[in-house]
Amino acid sequence: MDRTGLVCRYISEHPYCTQRELSQKLELSLGTINTVLKECCRNRLLAQEKSIAGTYELTGKGTSYLEQFQVDGALIIAAGFGSRFVPLTFETPKGLLEVFGERMIERQIRQLHQVGIKDITIVVGYLKEKFDYLIDRYGVKLLYNPEYSCKNTLATLYRAREILRGRNMYVLSSDNWLRENMFHPWECGAWYSSVYMEGSTSEWELIYNKKKRITGITIGGNDCWVMYGPVFFSREFSEQFIPLLEEAYMAPGTEQMYWEHVLMNQIENLEIYINKQPENQVYEFENLEELRKFDPKYQNQSNNRAMELVADVFQIQESEIQGIQCLKSGMTNKSFLFQLKDQHYICRIPGPGTELLINRVQESEVYKVIQPLDISEKIIYMNGHNGYKIVEYYKGARTACADSREDMTACMRILRRLHESGLVVDHDFDIRERILFYERLCMSHGGTLFEDYDKIRKQMMELMDNLDHLNRPKTLAHIDSNVDNFLILPDGQIRLIDWEYSGMCDPLADLGMCAIYSYYNEDEVEQLMDLYFERPAETEERLVVYSYIALGGFLWALWAVYKSSLGEEFGDYTLIMYRFAKRYYEKIKKM
Repeated sequence: MDRTGLVCRYISEHPYCTQRELSQKLELSLGTINTVLKECCRNRLLAQEKSIAGTYELTGKGTSYLEQFQVDGALIIAAGFGSRFVPLTFETPKGLLEVFGERMIERQIRQLHQVGIKDITIVVGYLKEKFDYLIDRYGVKLLYNPEYSCKNTLATLYRAREILRGRNMYVLSSDNWLRENMFHPWECGAWYSSVYMEGSTSEWELIYNKKKRITGITIGGNDCWVMYGPVFFSREFSEQFIPLLEEAYMAPGTEQMYWEHVLMNQIENLEIYINKQPENQVYEFENLEELRKFDPKYQNQSNNRAMELVADVFQIQESEIQGIQCLKSGMTNKSFLFQLKDQHYICRIPGPGTELLINRVQESEVYKVIQPLDISEKIIYMNGHNGYKIVEYYKGARTACADSREDMTACMRILRRLHESGLVVDHDFDIRERILFYERLCMSHGGTLFEDYDKIRKQMMELMDNLDHLNRPKTLAHIDSNVDNFLILPDGQIRLIDWEYSGMCDPLADLGMCAIYSYYNEDEVEQLMDLYFERPAETEERLVVYSYIALGGFLWALWAVYKSSLGEEFGDYTLIMYRFAKRYYEKIKKM
């Protein structure tokens, strides 16, 4: 850290300051301050202020000296989801949440502008469109990180490395809140903001020497200074750091690493200093509970639709909704777990574009019809128009295991009970209609179809024509018979959840869907049929199941292509489903 630069910068911002003030603010001894001041005066960087004894002013040469430390801009990381802030972040990225009526990212942008820093780039990912207005309002630039959903901040910083290269740059998190403006036109060396935490902490402890250079980093500590808040990358630091960042990004197994892991692992080779901040200056809200304590507005007026719904359904204040946790987002919906006193519940929020795919009125009808079977989750609230749903949470429950014969035997028993129940609803699940519907959606949204799509489509039409000639019976079917939708309770009971696609259909469609969702091979498909029928399958039954495996694969491949056009990706799921369509068509033809 350049002490001469620090002294010159402070005097430029605080004219007429005394040696004692310099010593206190810069945390340097009076002897060191005296030595630096004498050297600065000798080099004509500073001159003694004649009107006030014992004070100094910056000279023109001192101003020129500071130019090497001029901050070129700021990089703000805003690509992540913010899972600990659900359900708020289902609608709004974490950095766009308000604190005392001001969005966190906007507060930091305004603080940067106050010291003349206007070159600001925001790295976006999740809900990237929400940040577009900042371009018009503040003149910022947006950089999209396509890996935001599957990798951590190491990948985010890697994607933005050229913005840092050869420049003096702040690196900020969009969800930090800074009480006082801690930015400056000049910074005299790389640093990481730090706050002191008493007691045990899981934050990253900074170990440093007498000159405040960071010499070690440990995850977790006790009564220590920890990484917290903004960071400054000098051009010299970036020159050292970027090659290490690139090397780490290319290495296997680093997908979930923070960029600070590289700093920690290479700290002996990097020159960066601790920047101690006073208490109540820097805030990194870890979850909604912390934000509620800081800004009372969030206790009962979150302005979030899901929170308002829960409060209204249970006739409570939002502050009574506790223990909020993000559940794994499904392919169609987003859900969160919450607690009211001693009882836990799950609130489901439909995903984007879902209104085109699912008829919520029909889903609501199915739930009413199946109540006598007592095989579904317990519904507390169900909106047949927008798809919001609240159900009881089964503590200790687990999803069925596709590799467990015992689990799959129980699951097939539930499906057979549904199919033999005689329950009827007034709508069908028509796989031909659904395939054509998804096809139109893909075409209208610019979805990329497969090179051999026309050929495979013709084959699927052939399979559906064959099924029509068989005049198969229809029963109430679940359709989404994924093993993840079979919950096994601690007492052994099974609940079949998520009936969004359910309707009247050939019952063997459920076997086909279960097989493809489980990524079963051909032997496992045969075993699944044996478990369902409790006997060897007849030739027609096998052909029908194979047909639904092919058609189901084709259907869900189209579904995934459409969802991809909306910005949601599911890895190799699309390819796997399409391969089921091809492979089982060929299997049927051989039979």
